[in-house]
Amino acid sequence: MKPLAAAELCVPAGKWVSPQREPGPILVTPNFDALASRQAVLLGESHDSFEHHRWQLHTLAALYARRPDMIIGFEMFPRRVQPVLDRWVRGELNEQDFLEQSEWRKVWNYDPALYLPLFHFARMNRIPMLALNVDRKLTSLVSERGWDAVPVELREGVTKPAPASRDYLKFLARVYQAHGASRPAHDDKREQDFDFNDTGFRYFTEGQLTWDRAMAEAIAASARKPDAPLVVGIMGSGHVMHRYGVPHQLDDLGIRASAVLLAWDAQRDCTELAPAIADAVFGVAALNEPEKPRPPRLGVALDDVAGKVRIKEVAKGSIAEQTGIQQEDVLLELAGQRVAQSAEVSQIVQRQAPGTWLPIKLKRGDEQIEVVAKFPPAQ
Repeated sequence: MKPLAAAELCVPAGKWVSPQREPGPILVTPNFDALASRQAVLLGESHDSFEHHRWQLHTLAALYARRPDMIIGFEMFPRRVQPVLDRWVRGELNEQDFLEQSEWRKVWNYDPALYLPLFHFARMNRIPMLALNVDRKLTSLVSERGWDAVPVELREGVTKPAPASRDYLKFLARVYQAHGASRPAHDDKREQDFDFNDTGFRYFTEGQLTWDRAMAEAIAASARKPDAPLVVGIMGSGHVMHRYGVPHQLDDLGIRASAVLLAWDAQRDCTELAPAIADAVFGVAALNEPEKPRPPRLGVALDDVAGKVRIKEVAKGSIAEQTGIQQEDVLLELAGQRVAQSAEVSQIVQRQAPGTWLPIKLKRGDEQIEVVAKFPPAQ
């Protein structure tokens, strides 16, 4: 191991680095034998990065070569679709049926090409896939009302999360601001301006902790089995960095032999490579290839309620806001097609070509309204 020279990138592409306090990041060769002996290894990602998922695949292969008794847990799937994951691994479903039956477009809605290599790796090697998540309605309900206000029968068996550390609260405060909460911008210099006891922030935090706890409990249940397999978790880096989220909940559940690995984009600010952000990080370089155009987005959060699609939230500056769509509106038709599920809305919107108009019929209170969403031309 050696410290990196000041002129080097903090995490060179193709290299593993261990974040250290002094004298700085250190190049390492991970001991995959030791990692494979852990109870759980968590691979944090940026959801929309192909390079992050390629890194996850290579890391999975390295761990599997040393410990083929493995389970791969995915944040992307709620518990209710576990039977679909089992059928996929057994080879009973094709890609299209798997994505449809697992409600991919409704629940996750990132380009499935990002994740299919991981799913095929599990299927090829008959490695069980584990749905780590809960229904989004649960975390939304906790974020809106607080943990104590959610009836036990609606918690999907999730137990009360361990409290967040002060540093995690600071991190979540920045996320809270980014979601448009009406509070002063938060940083270390202005911490005194932020009300950590604010009810909205407290409920938001409890929603995030519920998310972390649910995934940790699913991992812990597998890690406690007799002759327990290695559980590898695929999830967003925000759930694992600094051991704030899922690792902290795993510790509280008695699963203390977990490791955190991250992919690190070469262009990322080196000041973010804080000590103990992870056990090790791997450098990935930006590819010199044309990026796929991002799919069109209305800029809304949707709820499926009794066969209707309700607008739960409208993002500021979004096409939806410019169109006049409001929170609590119910979508009836898009482009003349009736919609009863949020997945149908996503499919119609993503078929929309740049520079075109999308007629929308919605219900606001007792009134039916027709509006037209105007998608900007391609840049």
